[in-house]
Amino acid sequence: MKDDNCIFCKIANGEIPSKTIYEDDMFRAILDLGPAAKGHALLLPKDHYADLFALPDETAAAAIVTAKKIAAGMKEKLGADGFNLVQNNGEVAGQTVFHFHLHMIPRYQTDGQKIGWVPGKPSQEELEETRAQICD
Repeated sequence: MKDDNCIFCKIANGEIPSKTIYEDDMFRAILDLGPAAKGHALLLPKDHYADLFALPDETAAAAIVTAKKIAAGMKEKLGADGFNLVQNNGEVAGQTVFHFHLHMIPRYQTDGQKIGWVPGKPSQEELEETRAQICD
């Protein structure tokens, strides 16, 4: 299933040219046009899913296995020192294209990127309240 108005559907299915680094029946991986570091790529399912919550479990599992395979090859061939897998869901979380995609970002000691967050400082009581809210 594709969304005819989705640019990532069009890229994933070869309707729009891209710098493809991997393709199989389910996914296409392309180099990001605004990379965080050399080799930054996006793993796109060929079917349309708005985000992680719309993604079938089997496709989610296959995405991680595929990303792991691609990341291992990229790390070796590009000489990366580490690797980030980043996946955003919802505008507030940084999602700008509403087609599930997984950022695969090789990391280098000298890349200057700071991909992360400012750690909070919750009390033990706040942590327990949050745990209870999730689990109860």
